[in-house]
Amino acid sequence: MRFIPLTEKDRKEMLATIGVNRVDDLFADIPAEAKLDRPLNIPGPLPERELLNNFSMLAFMNKPVSGERSFLGAGAYSHHVPVAVDQMLLRGEFFTAYTPYQPEVSQGTLMAIYEFQTYTSALLGMDIANASMYDGASSLAEAVIMAKRVKKKNRVVISGLVDPAWRKVVETYVQDLDIDITTVDGVNEGVTNIDELSIAANGSSAVVVQYPNFVGCIDDLQAVRRVCDEAGALMIVATSEPVAMGVMTSPGKLGADIAVAEGRSFGGSLSYGGPGLGMFATKQKWARQIPGRLVGKTNDVDGKPGYVLTLATREQHIRREKATSNICSNQALCATASAIHLSLLGKNGLQEMALKNMTAAKYLAGKISSLNGFELAYKRPFFNEVAIKIPAPAETINKKLAKDGFVGGFDLSKTYPSMGDSMLFCATELHAKNDIDALADALSGFEV
Repeated sequence: MRFIPLTEKDRKEMLATIGVNRVDDLFADIPAEAKLDRPLNIPGPLPERELLNNFSMLAFMNKPVSGERSFLGAGAYSHHVPVAVDQMLLRGEFFTAYTPYQPEVSQGTLMAIYEFQTYTSALLGMDIANASMYDGASSLAEAVIMAKRVKKKNRVVISGLVDPAWRKVVETYVQDLDIDITTVDGVNEGVTNIDELSIAANGSSAVVVQYPNFVGCIDDLQAVRRVCDEAGALMIVATSEPVAMGVMTSPGKLGADIAVAEGRSFGGSLSYGGPGLGMFATKQKWARQIPGRLVGKTNDVDGKPGYVLTLATREQHIRREKATSNICSNQALCATASAIHLSLLGKNGLQEMALKNMTAAKYLAGKISSLNGFELAYKRPFFNEVAIKIPAPAETINKKLAKDGFVGGFDLSKTYPSMGDSMLFCATELHAKNDIDALADALSGFEV
């Protein structure tokens, strides 16, 4: 993108054209107490060499931790990403994060997105998938909004075992859309309470559950499907760790109407929390209700295969009142990385990766729960993270682990006050037996 300088004369002409005197007038709707009334507290300009040295010094202040020494999951998971993924991303055909509006010059990107859609549909067991969204949380929010369009009911029931951050994103999205959120508990049992869900679902447009759920356990989706059938509601399934689909039955095969996931585990990295990658899939009959856009495959005038934007229902493409979403940039680069990673894995590779995750987590759970004062919070199946009751405050344990070079588990009391004595520990294919043994040795100092 070219840099176009703006002179003071240019600025005045632009302000005059739109009918304001100052740039500040454009922000008149922001309450005064929310505005910064002073310059930002940042240093002035520096020569390039000094600036680079300054950034280098800041970088050295970071304390990177390898995936093998981190046991923190809770929605973001460390995985091995083959070097080939980044190398492929550097190719000119793929290197963009934006929507490919001109198919004649965007065949590489369009093809990669088409493959991503195909993998998403297969992974989640659904008929059709869109061309990616920002992240799993925004995908879930769009699924809730879509359910209202389809069912024309204003209430949605969400399991309390859906990632709390995702639930907050949903609440933010729908706060001005006349959608009421009802939350059903399940933290005592480790899975959503089906009886409470059945009562709450009556008159709702959708029921939302997470699979595996936030505390690591696996809800009975067939039971949830029966609840949805009785209530006439759509079944929305959210997945924060799609690697689990390598060994678990997909949401679509268990009755989901809409399935969404966070795709960062394929081709992505944690990178201070982002970027994420939203996966969104549904049934064929609701293709025109999905948010965002669809890439399709066709033949050109010479009969050769070609890829195009087949459906684009966002407000930049059609009339605003007819749009299904106002989501803007397409996460094309992240989606391409995901497609490349899944291509390299293949069906057998994905299953092997999932089995390694499950095996590591099972060994982790057994090793920690064998320590005096530690025990499993739930006697239920789990995938790659497990809730464990602890003999000391989570903050105290994590501080001790940090001194030993570990990133510990997630303090569940931050989201569920009744679980003040529990932490969520995660293990993936990155964790070898000796890594888990070392963690257990560090935790043994808390035995009672």
